[in-house]
Amino acid sequence: MYNNSLRQPIVCVLGHVDHGKTTILDAIRGTYVAKKEVGGITQRIGATNVDVKSIEKDIKKLLGGKSLRIPGLLFIDTPGHVAFANMRARGGALADIAILVVDINEGLMPQTVESINILKKFKTPFIIVANKIDLVPLVREANDVTFKEFEKEQRPEYIEELDKRLYNLVNNLYSHGLQSDRYDRVRDFTKTVAIIPASGKMRVGIQDTLVTLSGLAQRFLEKNITFSESEGRGTVIEVKREESLGTTLDTVLYQGKLKKGDSIAINTNEGPKVTRIKAMLVNPGTRGSSLQEKNLIVAASGVRILITDRFDVIPGSPIIVVGEDPSDAFVEILKESQPDIELSPNGVTIKAEALGSLEALSFELNQHGIPIRSAQIGDITKRDIVDAETLNEPLDRIILGFNVSFHQEAREESMATDVGVMVGNVIYSLVDDTEKWLKYKKREIEEARKSKMPIPSKITIIPDYIFRTTKPVIVGVKIHTGEIKVGDRLIKADGRSAGTIKSIRDNEVNKRSASAPAEVAISIEGVTLNRHIFPSEALYVDISEDVVKKLREHEMDSGTMETLEEIIKIKRKENIFWGTKV
Repeated sequence: MYNNSLRQPIVCVLGHVDHGKTTILDAIRGTYVAKKEVGGITQRIGATNVDVKSIEKDIKKLLGGKSLRIPGLLFIDTPGHVAFANMRARGGALADIAILVVDINEGLMPQTVESINILKKFKTPFIIVANKIDLVPLVREANDVTFKEFEKEQRPEYIEELDKRLYNLVNNLYSHGLQSDRYDRVRDFTKTVAIIPASGKMRVGIQDTLVTLSGLAQRFLEKNITFSESEGRGTVIEVKREESLGTTLDTVLYQGKLKKGDSIAINTNEGPKVTRIKAMLVNPGTRGSSLQEKNLIVAASGVRILITDRFDVIPGSPIIVVGEDPSDAFVEILKESQPDIELSPNGVTIKAEALGSLEALSFELNQHGIPIRSAQIGDITKRDIVDAETLNEPLDRIILGFNVSFHQEAREESMATDVGVMVGNVIYSLVDDTEKWLKYKKREIEEARKSKMPIPSKITIIPDYIFRTTKPVIVGVKIHTGEIKVGDRLIKADGRSAGTIKSIRDNEVNKRSASAPAEVAISIEGVTLNRHIFPSEALYVDISEDVVKKLREHEMDSGTMETLEEIIKIKRKENIFWGTKV
């Protein structure tokens, strides 16, 4: 018999695109979302409660006559690691437990790894559903069964192949710091992540998933899911604006109660506001039913709230029931709305549609060593482009937009500048595009810097390639470090002049420059071979003190920097302070 002092555990579903998150959810709920949508207001709320009777009916044979103490499970119906990051409760994760869906045939993919990182960040316990076991070769069909029942129907060759794919998954998870094993082989669920082989399509392993979730919740989460009679608190999952109804908020109520007519504090683009609950709609506890209007909602529940005002509410923000004085709630909302992001003096600018998205993107950028200069909620505007354009460091002139609009006037402004703008709804793609842009920009900056100033370089004349000894000297040289250019002045190891490079030839091609490592022919004006310069002698590109300063601010490759130090030593033979006053 369930314990009425406990609320439903909140379950979130994460995973890589196309790995079957929605199929697994549909199998758990016994619904088919795509077939249910009808005209008018959508019949889906961002969270669905599956009551304890439905669960016990499904897992009866696995319970062995026992009953559950939880009143049910509340599943978040907007799967994805970003949705998970957006759903917060007092600075932590809203979900009590999570399901990470992995295609057992594809293994870990970029969004899977992102999901793992976010689960680690919020310290959220989770299980892994290894989906699509029906696509493993030689499968025999079996529907609506436990994994053990399914396994008994399979031939040995299938079992062997399934185990092979399962252990590949276990090994890959280990490389990301996770100890895991098949759920029926786990001895300590606090140390080992349970993997449940499943097929959402054939409804295999769904019962195992439900019993594992329920068991873990009852055994390890009782303190977290104790019902509280305090003021109602929730988190906005999604904001909808219906012409006929006004603003509706798909919300997860995780604490207390909500009543029709309650005053609630919410966060908007203009700051915290107070509004009233005009109506509340819920998915009933039985599967497949339409939305029902309720006057009282008890945690934990998914609820669609129709509010009396047309506020621009921020997704991922809190809802708090308030009395006459909402000031404490406003302070809490503002505190909750501050992004937990470490900013740097230099770095990229990021924008997202919600707080959690902003933090999820920043987390992945930090994992890739990309600093963040500014992080804001909202669309990319012309002002953002103008601000980025004025930054001194070219590598800072990039804006990343996640799940936001790129306004037309901002787009037009960006086309007239060198500001890079990346917009998308997949984090790993945004991070990948950013890395490519930064790499390209660094190369562009380095090339521009090289073309404007002499680069510390070291060459030697190859004795077997002497073509002319004077007016000008034409010889083959080996470039050890740096980059030589037409017009570069050369010096010897004793500091004396070694002439000026007049031309560079690589086989039959005349070039303006050549980089190490390479062997090219060059002509040198102002010297005579075997009088001023000699075969096998090391020669250096002459530089000025301002080049030293620039290179210390923007270091080049190690070979070039080592040659810089050699040239400084040569110069200090005449001036012991050379290169220090920079």
